[in-house]
Amino acid sequence: MRSLLGDLLAHRLSQMTGGALGKRLYDALQSAIQEGAIAPGARLPASRDLASELSVSRNTVLVAYEQLQSEGYLQTRTGSGTFVSETLPDLCPPPEEATRPAVNTPFSHLRLSKRGNWLLSRSGVGPFQWGAFMPGVPDVSHVPHDIWRKIQLRLSRRMPFASLTYTPHGGCIELQQALAEYLRVVRSVICTPDQIVITAGTHQSLDLLAKMLCDYGDSAWIEEPGYWGIRNVLAVNGVKIIPTPVDDGGMNPPVHSDESTPPRLMCVTPSHQYPLGVVMSLERRQRLLSLAREWGSWVVEDDYDSEFRFADSPIPALQGLATDAPVIYLGTFSKTLYPGIRISYMVLPKRLAPRMKMAHSELYRGGNGLVQLTLAEFIREGHYAAHVRRMRQLYSRRRAALVAVITRELGPQFLNLQNNAGLHLVLALPDNIDDVAVSAELEQVGVLTRPLSGYYMSGAQRRGLLLGYACVDEAKMAETFAPIAHCLKRHLHRDGATA
Repeated sequence: MRSLLGDLLAHRLSQMTGGALGKRLYDALQSAIQEGAIAPGARLPASRDLASELSVSRNTVLVAYEQLQSEGYLQTRTGSGTFVSETLPDLCPPPEEATRPAVNTPFSHLRLSKRGNWLLSRSGVGPFQWGAFMPGVPDVSHVPHDIWRKIQLRLSRRMPFASLTYTPHGGCIELQQALAEYLRVVRSVICTPDQIVITAGTHQSLDLLAKMLCDYGDSAWIEEPGYWGIRNVLAVNGVKIIPTPVDDGGMNPPVHSDESTPPRLMCVTPSHQYPLGVVMSLERRQRLLSLAREWGSWVVEDDYDSEFRFADSPIPALQGLATDAPVIYLGTFSKTLYPGIRISYMVLPKRLAPRMKMAHSELYRGGNGLVQLTLAEFIREGHYAAHVRRMRQLYSRRRAALVAVITRELGPQFLNLQNNAGLHLVLALPDNIDDVAVSAELEQVGVLTRPLSGYYMSGAQRRGLLLGYACVDEAKMAETFAPIAHCLKRHLHRDGATA
């Protein structure tokens, strides 16, 4: 049986005509390495084996290997074999190719849409998504994988056919049932299972809402400061973003409904505002609902990490304030379990739910039936609630450790933007400290933060650093925070600033 590499080389040799066989084999190997078809570090077959696969003499293969080794493409390791070099020689095209105009070459016509270029220019996605002090990321090492694996193995032995094909129900029915009960008890959400749509993340939820509820040019209120992902998903769907200020009482909507063109959506994080962490007051919540009813708008409640409150009981969801509230409630398992699970959900008003399920099936098709079934059982058997309790205690200790270190190293004035909840806190900075530059400087030494000013759309900005403490062991908090303290002390000394 011929290996994959043998098939590749045999095909390339069959496309080459003229010239000595050894030179053609050399050219085939060299081009495959240059194009990445044979990856750096890959082990090549022994010369005798490759010669047998290609029906050529062993000496032909040896000559090609030796020439590529002399040019730096291959390396030999005694007792291990021949490998593609990890670092390849610089590739310079012949002079006639370098000066030839790139006409009719593959992808010479590549052009992104204006919308695509706009999105990439405003992307908030960084190259690193794990580590100290990356905000919004849970400690994924504590997920009870053994329990999860046992449930999944048991279910996989008797998978219902409905979970293996396309679903028109907006997700796994068993998960919708488990979620309805859990949300009723834990978040005071008023719903039945048929009101829930399972999605592949909050961004997909928002994308579906924008496509189904907004026409091009409709507007949406977005918290200022607020999560970049919300405004990017809506804006790329043609929704006009209206930044609405956040103060100590949460989003501050206008007192009177004097808007000539009311917003179609009002997007809020009332239980733990992102990124400032404030809780929306009851008066503000009632005002928001009143305006939504008057204007025919929808309140989009993103309840992304409300399970993690450390000082008191969780804040009830805004959705549960009234049975007929014009609220679309968004939840996710990215913070309580792990982001890679890609399971989120929407709780929709009863009359809206069937249409959204049909649209979800049409646009995204759904999937991951086994994972959704496993999660449903994980919730029903009490493992999810137990995991959340354990993680709440763990994050509480880690937050307390970080607060103690900041107070000791910098002073309590750097902690004036706080709420005792969530997976991050805001380290307040003086207005004359460039938080973007500080964050970039810290990334160079392996410390991941997010600049607070980057969450604002307007010019009025607070300065600070978002510090995610969920992934940092409390016993190592001081040494992990040391580069931040060192960097800020240097900036404060140089600029003569105080928070």
